[in-house]
Amino acid sequence: MIMPFRFFHAFVLLGCLVANASHAPRVSADDRPNILFIFSDDHAPHAIGAYDGWLKSVDPTPNIDQLAKQGIVFRNSFCTNSICGPSRAVIQTGKHSHKNGFMNNGNSFDWNQQTFPKLLQKAGYTTAIYGKSHLKGEPQGYDDWKVLPGQGLYYNPDMITPEGRKRIEGHCTDVVTDLAVEWLKQGRTEDKPFMLMVQHKAPHRNWMPAPRHLDLYADIDLPEPNTLFDKWHDNAPPARHQELEIDRHMHLNFDLFVDLTPDFKGNELVGRYDKSAWRNMQRMTPEQLKTWFAAYRPRDKAFHEADLTADALVRWKYQRYAKNYLRCVKGVDESVGTLMETLDELGLSDNTVVIYSSDQGFYIGDHGWYDKRWMYEESLKMPLIVKWPGVTKPGSTDEHLVQNLDYAETFLEMAGADVPDDMQGESLVPLLKGDSPDDWRRSIYYHYYEYPSVHMVPRQYGVRNHRYKLIRFYQFDEWEFYDLKNDPDELTNQYNNPEYANQISDMKQELDRLRKHYQDDSDVSVLPEEKQIELRTPQAAG
Repeated sequence: MIMPFRFFHAFVLLGCLVANASHAPRVSADDRPNILFIFSDDHAPHAIGAYDGWLKSVDPTPNIDQLAKQGIVFRNSFCTNSICGPSRAVIQTGKHSHKNGFMNNGNSFDWNQQTFPKLLQKAGYTTAIYGKSHLKGEPQGYDDWKVLPGQGLYYNPDMITPEGRKRIEGHCTDVVTDLAVEWLKQGRTEDKPFMLMVQHKAPHRNWMPAPRHLDLYADIDLPEPNTLFDKWHDNAPPARHQELEIDRHMHLNFDLFVDLTPDFKGNELVGRYDKSAWRNMQRMTPEQLKTWFAAYRPRDKAFHEADLTADALVRWKYQRYAKNYLRCVKGVDESVGTLMETLDELGLSDNTVVIYSSDQGFYIGDHGWYDKRWMYEESLKMPLIVKWPGVTKPGSTDEHLVQNLDYAETFLEMAGADVPDDMQGESLVPLLKGDSPDDWRRSIYYHYYEYPSVHMVPRQYGVRNHRYKLIRFYQFDEWEFYDLKNDPDELTNQYNNPEYANQISDMKQELDRLRKHYQDDSDVSVLPEEKQIELRTPQAAG
């Protein structure tokens, strides 16, 4: 009696699948992998050992490096818009900023639009997100969620939940990790595949490490980037008007914590400095403050006694900043280790795709800067490491041009779900399998919109292929062109070099093609000359 029932059940099930083919996954639930997406904020690839950057010597990411040994490292992974919220909106939708409506951090994401988590839910996945959303509003497409309000705080953060706003004691990276582990152990629907997004605040400004990491790197000097004292004055006019230099713009109190206390009274009204570190200290517990002051007060005393100026002061600021940045990275790396151990403990490792990425790159003293936003390499590149057991070759690398535009399509194909025609990226599944499609993209498109704003990085769009990069700062009608093979640090703008005339012409044609292909009809007009002058005066930037 058992065999006929099974045949009958299979026949009925087949009929249901045919009748609902447009909504059904193309593979059975048992074959579909779980997806664990670990996402940090402002984590530059050159601060990951697996990317062989100049910070590799201090072994900043052993757990992420181990993940890389188990999977594939994408060497040419780029963002479409190098800033926090827009990068996340692109990942949610598989569409460029001008299409998903979230073009800068001042926008609000339309959660009613199509997103890949909603499509995964329809395909039978259970979904959750914990940590930094930065898209405003309550997330849709998740069976469970707890997200930071805005940027959130490092210490004892508030979390917005379906039940309301809650304060959770601890360091934010640990809080987010614990929420994810709890959901894996107790919250998910065990008879369904899952998609879990673990999105860390770290290592975003103001780089406030967990108490256990405050003394990390205290007894060494970190290596300096070769371009720490590059001023960009001759070749790149837009770069002369920015406000993200370690020298002139990194604040001793609010960014580097010198003499900072919860009742700090000095300079707190400086207009455009981010004062979240000061506000965060007001939320610390007495024990947290005790540990904090034990670490920083002796260093502050030594700093005052040294009475540094000029290049020596820049070097000190760089060391203080970079160490705090990497201390925050250490917490993220430990989170990766904890999550991987949890998968092992629960017997989920063999059928779970693990992705590590970050919303964009970041300047860690490169060219004397911090922050991101530019189409230059340090902020354009984003890490992407994927472990897919049985699919990705352990310890492999990929050189294809990929973007965060491709993540949604990739997750959907992994899940056997249909990829909507209006998504603008390409599934990375063929690349994860080791294939090299002949029709893979030969160039990427970039567009940054947030100007005038913090750091005063002008609006720009551009195109990059494997060798060349063309950028237009359209409000000022300024162009830059770089030969990345001969000038990987982008130190010499070759736009007016006649030897590159043919390549520049080709790149302009490609830029026009991509704008049409992605249907980017946003305003790229040149500002009136008087407005240009106004924006580029010190008064306008203050």
